[in-house]
Amino acid sequence: MSNKPATDVTRRGFMAGAAGAAVALATGPALSAGKTLNVLSHKVHQTVLGSGDGDLLKDWRKANEAEITFTTFDSNPLQDRLFREASLKETEYGVGYLIDNRPTSQIAALFEPLDAYQKQDPIEDFGDIAPGLVQGMTVDGKLIGIPVRHATQGLFYNEALLEEAGISAPPTTLEELIEQARKTTFTSKAGTPVTGMVLASDLAVFPVMFARAYGGDFISPDLKLVPDRAALEGGLSALRGMFESGSLPRSYATTKNDDQVTWLQQGRAAFTVLPFARGAQLNNPEQSKFAGKIRAVEFPITAGLKGKMPMAAVVEAWAMSIPKNAKDKALAWSFIKEVSSKRVTLGMAVNGNGPVRVSTYADEGLKAKNALAAIEAKVLATARGAFPPFPDAARAQATFLEEVQLAVLGRKPVKDAVSAIIERVKPMMPA
Repeated sequence: MSNKPATDVTRRGFMAGAAGAAVALATGPALSAGKTLNVLSHKVHQTVLGSGDGDLLKDWRKANEAEITFTTFDSNPLQDRLFREASLKETEYGVGYLIDNRPTSQIAALFEPLDAYQKQDPIEDFGDIAPGLVQGMTVDGKLIGIPVRHATQGLFYNEALLEEAGISAPPTTLEELIEQARKTTFTSKAGTPVTGMVLASDLAVFPVMFARAYGGDFISPDLKLVPDRAALEGGLSALRGMFESGSLPRSYATTKNDDQVTWLQQGRAAFTVLPFARGAQLNNPEQSKFAGKIRAVEFPITAGLKGKMPMAAVVEAWAMSIPKNAKDKALAWSFIKEVSSKRVTLGMAVNGNGPVRVSTYADEGLKAKNALAAIEAKVLATARGAFPPFPDAARAQATFLEEVQLAVLGRKPVKDAVSAIIERVKPMMPA
């Protein structure tokens, strides 16, 4: 995705208006005289709410005589824009989507505490929303966001390619994963060069998952930097070995998240790590050459820890927040209530959203449409964020990724890269 915003105006007939107004809307919120809720989000948050006959909010629009304008960005630019808007004297945005690893005390103070809204006009069966996700949006004892989406990471694999390589079952340990990725680095019967595993190099999710497979972490929930050095070295050494053997793409340094989806769909890779919610897209017959053959399991822990401790997969959660300087907070809360309802949560899940309600996973209709619902619920139970929030978290992540890439590409010994991570990130950690 581009870092430029994309604004989609939903008011009927608006395109008949002046061209100048349309240009203004291309880079900012709706400023028309009608009742409009401006929402700052990622494109995926808008997409899962549906459109046309499948619009999950059409009744809300009618009941409130309101329309919704989404301005969308990629994750990091979105957070930057949201925090800038919330820092102004006033903002046109009523709702902003907030990532769980960003709200420090200082940032949280920019958003409306929602406890009073919840007490006066409560969300339907609020206790049904996963408590861990709610906790992630509670800062200094104040609830600042209502969870709306989680992306829990799973190990996806192409069953047809595994069978072609003589593999009858997916890996249950990290060592098996590495070996199976080696075996599936080959030319398929279709003549397609296959890389065992494809991972993006610009996301902390993947090296953190490999570190956790060895029982370690980048930064622990209690803000300990590299709590187990040997475990992080083990994870980076595994990635380095896969690159050396050709099990990771030669283009690893420039591989992006969307490439992972494309490579699995085209049969160019046998394994990847993606949120479980991507399963429907990966198996979409209109996009995938292997529809029905791309499956997912829990990312495996190393053989030495199997059965001794659970694998802590990475989960990223999003929540809907109201900037303190927003104009129509009542309309914003009404939107949040509707999107948080059981009906809309289920509808978004069917559209590929990671549902935040426990009951949604038990829905027979969802289970019939989503074969991964049960495994996702199991993995979510022990999952946690890639790293906890702190003021310099974004800079620490960027530094971490610089050193990880040097290690994976063989430009720096793994031990030296881990030493550099500790030395460079330590000054960024809270005192």
